[in-house]
Amino acid sequence: MADKKYLTIDNRRVEIKNERNLLEIIRRTGIDLPTFCYHSELSIYGACRLCVVEIEGMGIVTSCSTTPQEGMVVSTNTNELREMRKVYLKLLLANHHQTCTTCSKSGACRLQDLSNRLGIREIPFSEEYKPKPVDSSSPSLIRDPNKCVLCGDCVRACEEIQSVGAIDFANRGADTIVSPAFLKNLDAVECVYCGMCAGVCPTGSITPKFETEKVWNALNDKKKTVAVQIAPAIRVAIGEMFGLEPGEVSTGRLVAAMKLLGFDQVYDTSFAADLTVLEESTEFIDRKTKGEKLPLFTSCCPAWVKFAEQFYPDLLGNLSSCRSPQQMFGSVARKTLPEQLNVKNEDLYLVSIMPCTAKKFEAQRDEFKTDGHRDVDVVLTTQELGMMIKEAGIDFSGLTPESLDMPMGFKTGAGVIFGVTGGVSEAVLRFAAEKLTGKKVAETDYNQVRGNEDIRETEIEIGDIKLKLAVVHGLKNARKVAEMIRAGECDYDFVEVMSCPGGCIAGAGQPFSKDYNYKQKRQNGLYVSDKGLQLHKSQDNPYLQSCYADALGGEPGSHTAHELLHTKYKTRRRIESDHIEIGSEDEAKISVNVCVGTSCHLRGSRKILQDMMDYVHQKDLEDKVNIQATFCFEKCDKGPNVRIDDKIISKCDSAKAVEELNNALAEVSSKK
Repeated sequence: MADKKYLTIDNRRVEIKNERNLLEIIRRTGIDLPTFCYHSELSIYGACRLCVVEIEGMGIVTSCSTTPQEGMVVSTNTNELREMRKVYLKLLLANHHQTCTTCSKSGACRLQDLSNRLGIREIPFSEEYKPKPVDSSSPSLIRDPNKCVLCGDCVRACEEIQSVGAIDFANRGADTIVSPAFLKNLDAVECVYCGMCAGVCPTGSITPKFETEKVWNALNDKKKTVAVQIAPAIRVAIGEMFGLEPGEVSTGRLVAAMKLLGFDQVYDTSFAADLTVLEESTEFIDRKTKGEKLPLFTSCCPAWVKFAEQFYPDLLGNLSSCRSPQQMFGSVARKTLPEQLNVKNEDLYLVSIMPCTAKKFEAQRDEFKTDGHRDVDVVLTTQELGMMIKEAGIDFSGLTPESLDMPMGFKTGAGVIFGVTGGVSEAVLRFAAEKLTGKKVAETDYNQVRGNEDIRETEIEIGDIKLKLAVVHGLKNARKVAEMIRAGECDYDFVEVMSCPGGCIAGAGQPFSKDYNYKQKRQNGLYVSDKGLQLHKSQDNPYLQSCYADALGGEPGSHTAHELLHTKYKTRRRIESDHIEIGSEDEAKISVNVCVGTSCHLRGSRKILQDMMDYVHQKDLEDKVNIQATFCFEKCDKGPNVRIDDKIISKCDSAKAVEELNNALAEVSSKK
């Protein structure tokens, strides 16, 4: 056993364990050094400089980028360090739109919190920011560059966790901003609306799109009957907005609060999750036994679905045709509630409370509209619901718990664990174990699919059938799996994908937490909730059985169930606007189009574009060649892609592009 190593932090001897950097050791000792740009899931950036410490013999360094070494003597709170942090914050504030009282992030803003904590009372620098337009084009997010402190967290999260790269730094010097490509709006680029950028943003620069006024208007409309569904992950996070611990299950108080707000019926999305288990498992078992289109990908996460539509349209046939639990609930509610509640369908207003910003986008998809009307009228995040409860002056922590409404308030533990990574796979296994063997199974825990590894693989034998599963969270990891499947390097039967690391419990619509272990606590809360219920398998839900008998054709996979609970997805162009011109349009010129979408960009297309522009300039060919950046030749797996006139060159590089351009020039010359 290796000898232990120690260093000294503020006169305390501390053991060095498996920490990546000095900051992690310091926080383990109970000292919360301030940071903007440090996140354990992102690369080390060191841009904000707030985590500076002083080390004997080394001077002042950023602790996030310093490797701990034996014998270090570290000070974290000298007068000089405190003054440096204050200056850094004051400079950030001087370039920040100071409308804190009206900002949706007020109270959860890292900049606001640190300014109060460090005692900043005045800003000696003149305001330098120039007002910039707010981007509200996205159905899920608001992007306000006036509140951006250029920490880069959103840029790195979008690239490093999701591998989408929808936003990046643009311009230089004092004009630097964070923006989608070519200063476009979010709805015009390949954003999947996962909200990972909003989840890591320390200020109010990127936030969920608040739609609470729509719900307030419906609640105050006497003609409307307002029903609401609560996603599984909400119950273990909403309490944090009212001083409760992460992971504390608050279902009863949540129902009581929503009744006080004026909701007529409060249901549980876990009921629809149970429904999803039966439909998706039936689809999976059918494919497995017939050997058709495997692996089956889950389709519960709308950000993952849009990601697949944009980047992997060739794998859409492997995506489950099941709607997400949110949309299954909407479809079933539209069919059954008008009669149960004695209301007209047009007077039934359906609200979803979701941990996810992409759910807002999902509810607006044409696939989930009936006669032009959305199955789910509006989607609120946990944050939005918390703000409504606060606005109404409700003492959440002091409420007496109330019960969910039946029948769609009843659920099993399988539906509840949908909110955590691995939960969908476990719920499917609880169904498949009995379906494939024809026997009742007492044990319901499948620990093989639980955990927080980026990609978890497991093989499980059920009767005579061996199932190979993969559980993935984070779209960058989903990309890895999709590429392996494309290349024939794996033979999974079932792949669960969630875009948010940890699953829905860490969705971008959840409350901002200062507890570094909040994900684990929320996960544990859902597993505890599962254990506290009498039923743990979706097929045992008696109200679900009645729903099939009365409204869904009698059994999972029936024609009626397929019409109401399933859908189809489509290839989606990632940039839906026209190409972006680098040169001017001229039909007499040779046209060179370089795809700069994410797949081609990651394979080097930006360098090809720049090299081609340099080559044309050096050879004085501007009057003969028109170069354009464009998006998507629908050959994402063969990038980089370059089109010269009508010829597409896949797996292109700069030399090949120049060669093809010279061939085109020679052909034009020969015709003269």
